[in-house]
Amino acid sequence: MDGTRTLEEIGTDYAGQFGRRLGDSHWRSLLALLGSRDLLAGRPAPAAAPEGEAAGTPAGTASRPAPAPGAEPPAARRLLRGSVRLVADADATATRLHRLARHLLSPAVLLPLLALTAVMETTLLLRLGELLDATAALFTAPALLLAVATLLWLSTALHELAHGVLAHHHGGRVSEIGLRWRLPVVIMYCTVDDFLHLPGRRGRIATAAAGAAMNLLFLLPFFAVWTLAPLDHTTRQALGALLLLGSVQAFAMLLPLPPLDGYRIAAQLLGATGLAASTAAYLRLVLRREPAAARYPRRARRAYTAYGAAVALTLVLLASAAAAVFHHYLTTAP
Repeated sequence: MDGTRTLEEIGTDYAGQFGRRLGDSHWRSLLALLGSRDLLAGRPAPAAAPEGEAAGTPAGTASRPAPAPGAEPPAARRLLRGSVRLVADADATATRLHRLARHLLSPAVLLPLLALTAVMETTLLLRLGELLDATAALFTAPALLLAVATLLWLSTALHELAHGVLAHHHGGRVSEIGLRWRLPVVIMYCTVDDFLHLPGRRGRIATAAAGAAMNLLFLLPFFAVWTLAPLDHTTRQALGALLLLGSVQAFAMLLPLPPLDGYRIAAQLLGATGLAASTAAYLRLVLRREPAAARYPRRARRAYTAYGAAVALTLVLLASAAAAVFHHYLTTAP
């Protein structure tokens, strides 16, 4: 990118080197990221703050850098939708969290924990009918429903932080940690700007899968209490509902559908960017028997066909699961 070649020429060289093409949106994101870090020649220097304004800046705060050329301005914060940063330096926060949790990332600790989650999910599957009844009963107890919803929200927050910690572990940078709301929904978010540029496919897959793994690990203490402790009927039902809803939350994030984490994992496994859009375009050509479909590289044809089949299978399984749950509630005596 020396200013003498077009973006199309650069994209051709990139595809020849790495075996894939980046879409226009990916190039814009990459250039915006480089510009935000002052890595593009000719970028205007940020305007200096007026002397009075600098003197009145509270200690411990930092001015927000000027947006990169071509970057879209941040969305205006509104009552019904918006976002707010929770920390001034998200990457430093991720560094501190990584320092606290890095011992959990060693195979000697992580593999046994994941094995325990496999045992937990197998047990829950074998007792699925009991858990479905417990979940139905939960919606008749507002206080317990609020408690379970709060724990699930906490699990979602840990899910986002896990993405940031794993990204930092694999050399990435966390740019923002904050809250985003689309009332009545309020969720935490953690933004990793350079996810696609993390070194190594394994690191990118681990970063994408970290959130769902954190959701399951979060449930382990509650599973131990539900399994081993003597509980009254109401408490057991509430814990059973938490385990079921938390498991659904975790596995839903692994579905290979955009914008879920499972979609990012599928894209990395297949070595494709813009996987959903590219697959849709390719399959349309195939269904219309267009000659252009045959001109796709063999690797691309295999990747897009595999992803299309995976999406179709996912939708069938989701429909089957919904029908099974509906049948359970219809045939279970009140």
